[in-house]
This record gives sequence, structure tokens and C-alpha cells, in this order.
Amino acid sequence: MMQLRKSDARGLANHGWLKSLHTFSFARYFDPEQMGFRALRVINEDRIDGGTGFGAHPHRDMEIISYVVKGALEHQDSMGTKAIIRPGEVQRMSAGSGVVHSEYNQLPDEETHFFQIWIQPKSRGGEPGYGQKSFADELARKNLVLVVSEDGRDGSISIKQDADLYISRMKTDEELSFSLRSGRGAWVQIVSGGVSLNGRDLKTGDGVAVTGVDELRFLAAQPTEFLLFDLA
Repeated sequence: MMQLRKSDARGLANHGWLKSLHTFSFARYFDPEQMGFRALRVINEDRIDGGTGFGAHPHRDMEIISYVVKGALEHQDSMGTKAIIRPGEVQRMSAGSGVVHSEYNQLPDEETHFFQIWIQPKSRGGEPGYGQKSFADELARKNLVLVVSEDGRDGSISIKQDADLYISRMKTDEELSFSLRSGRGAWVQIVSGGVSLNGRDLKTGDGVAVTGVDELRFLAAQPTEFLLFDLA
């Protein structure tokens, strides 16, 4: 079964300096039919004006992943981490028992476009943690790259949940097949472009939940980038 979540059906929060599209219920946007998919709780597509950002604020009991599409995002947290996330890089912050962080776009004249993803951990509490890595080289060579996994295999960033996150960049007319293990579900989020998934056309911003399917078959109608979540 495939359940489509069209781009224009997402919730919109426009704060002037921040424009955020919410795939699932978040903050003031609430839809009881859109509370997440399995352990995947939040997919926010954010655009932050230059010289602005999120001031210091707390999190706990969540695995928070950021993926920058364009621009740069400066991160600081109560663990002492200070880092800049750039295109092709993935960041994971395990909030654990509690962490405070801020995120800023320090580029004065350039918008930062990124995806913020929340995944519920297997258990609450524990020490907060941080991970960050550039996958730019792998994304330039391969059309499917594992960037987050529970066991950190194949050079991915580890996470406290049985969830794999892949990034795909496909060329026009390129095909890709992905097998799902028994009982697993997938969420596909289109970052840009257009692709056919098992015969269904998806465009920029669209998402789709997949259950009870053994194989995902992608055919790119144009250069396309998407996120693929493989979830227990």
C-alpha cells in the first residue's frame, strides 16, 4: 500500500524570517491524521533568511537529524558543540535526557534551505550525543547513500532507533530498485525533481508512506533528489 502526501497538503508556518513546511503535525499545525509514520515523527522543510535563526531552545528524548540542501547552518549546543552544517552534510543530535541548542544562518544575503527530521528513540533518557559527516563524495558517485542507521554501518551516522535513512540523487531516466525486508515500512520524501515510484508520479515536496511492498522501483523523469527512510 502507498499513501501519498502531496507537497501542497503540508502545513505552512510563515514567520517572516522562517518559512517551514510540515509533513506531520508540528507546533501550531495539527492534523490528527498526520502524526508521523512509525518512529518517524517530524519532517520539516525549512527556509531561513540570512542573518537569522533559532535561538537557544531545549529538546529531549528525540533523535534530531538535519540535512542542508542550500546555504549553511551554524549549530551550538549545551554539550559544547559548535559546528557549521553545509550542503551534502548530515547532522544527528541525540537529545537524550536533555540538551539546549541554537541554529543560525550566518550568511547575510543567502537563504538556508534544510530538512529537520525527528525520529523517536527506542528508549527515553540517556546521555545526549552529536554526530556530523559530509557525504558529498559518496553522493557524487552513487545514486543511493546510507547516511543514518542504528549500527552506523557503511560509514553512516548511528542513531538510537532501528531506522535507516538514505539519500538518493538520480539522473534523468535512471532506474533504482530498493528491497524492503518483511515487516518494514518506507517513507520517501522528494527534495527536488520528479520520479516514478512503482508507477506513481512524485514531484518536489511530495511524500509517500509505503507498507506491504517488497520492492521500491524508482524511475527519474528528471534530475531528482529524495530521502528514503527504511523503518521497523
